[in-house]
Amino acid sequence: MSELIVWHDGACPLCRREIALMRRLDRRGAIRFVDVSEGADMQCPIDRADLLARFHASEDGRLLSGAAAFAAMWRAIPLLRPLGLLARNPLMLALLERAYGMFLRIRPRLQQLARRGPALRKTAVEGQKS
Repeated sequence: MSELIVWHDGACPLCRREIALMRRLDRRGAIRFVDVSEGADMQCPIDRADLLARFHASEDGRLLSGAAAFAAMWRAIPLLRPLGLLARNPLMLALLERAYGMFLRIRPRLQQLARRGPALRKTAVEGQKS
């Protein structure tokens, strides 16, 4: 079995949710998840700021970024493997990369909404109790 390392931004609420889901789906423990936000991993293959700015993975020692990194992670999880295999098609990978690029542009706003979400839910619940 190939070694897969996934670096993620544990300080990002969106990333935390995504990685939590991937951990639950990775029942075989095929993926080693590394939280780069803590700065503890000295084996980062590139600059930490670059790792935080974009999703990265290493599959059998080969560094992947963006959609290719997601596809490698999907291939390691049996339920998502068909998606990962589909992403081996260059056209599909290009489309996924384009979608990921669009996501990166709106990521800061989505992070703000995700951070405010729990506070908004708490306020709504407290309002219902009154």
